[in-house]
Amino acid sequence: METVVLIIMLMVSLSFVLKLTWHSPVGAAVTAALAALFVFFAQDAATAQSKTRIADVLADPALMLDISVVLTVDVAFQLLFCFLKARSLGSPLPRAAKAVAGVCLWVPGLLIFPVLFALLVEIIFSMPGADFTLVAASTAAAAAAGSLLLAYGAKALIPEDDMRLELLFLVNVIIAALGIVATVNGRTSATPCGEVDAAALAATAALALAGAAAGCVIYRFTETKKISKIK
Repeated sequence: METVVLIIMLMVSLSFVLKLTWHSPVGAAVTAALAALFVFFAQDAATAQSKTRIADVLADPALMLDISVVLTVDVAFQLLFCFLKARSLGSPLPRAAKAVAGVCLWVPGLLIFPVLFALLVEIIFSMPGADFTLVAASTAAAAAAGSLLLAYGAKALIPEDDMRLELLFLVNVIIAALGIVATVNGRTSATPCGEVDAAALAATAALALAGAAAGCVIYRFTETKKISKIK
């Protein structure tokens, strides 16, 4: 379970860094500063934690379900941003869609704050006897500077907007899948079954085919409409 949570934290951090690449320099600096302020002001709550309490949180199914709701909302914002941004790469967005994309841009990832909090707790645990305020300030500064450096490094490494957008999309899909694994928290079980429900299988296949056919019809209608406008 701890391994799954750790992977989710790494993916959330990667998503946060990739999201920063879409900001202007001022926007990226403001977002990084907000993350740093959160880390600094979370020092009192972080010093009150213990490894036992953290283990209890990870073992609490009800709390993990609550966290999964936040994760789902977070992923929904990021995926919506990816869809709108991908559409804007081909043609200008309508005013309403552009406003929604702007809102999604300023949602850096709700789970980055628990990730930063967990990072602060681990650093405090690893430095017993150190001044908590100094540790929190150093961690905040490192989080802000590190996120900006990683963001500009990612933008330099992957300058193509479409590739970075695709990577952001895939990372959030992985986060959603891992969130499902973390939610069940070991409570799933596999029951062997030697029979196949033919009716359910046929219904699923029919639904998939109907969706594919509808998609083809809509695509052809849209392309025909575009061609007629050009003519």
